[in-house]
Amino acid sequence: MKLSSRVSWFLLAFGVWSWIIWITFVKNLWKDGSGLAFDDAGDPTAYFWVHLTLAVVSFLLGTGVGLIGFRSVRRLREEAAGDAAAVGSRTANE
Repeated sequence: MKLSSRVSWFLLAFGVWSWIIWITFVKNLWKDGSGLAFDDAGDPTAYFWVHLTLAVVSFLLGTGVGLIGFRSVRRLREEAAGDAAAVGSRTANE
């Protein structure tokens, strides 16, 4: 399946956004001082594990979506370069 340039760039941007958001989220979760993520003894709570799982799964899905967008953008650029080279060789032969 061939994706449009707009969709390809959106998917790539979504992947980058996921990296920024979910890595930041995990850092903040790890430093949580409100008592939600860690109990008084410093042990992780169920809140911590649920949100860490959510973050890891979302990060992996975002990475997959970003890779699809990256591959599609790269393919579109290669096709555009190939088309430009074909046009250039046709005009040189005429």
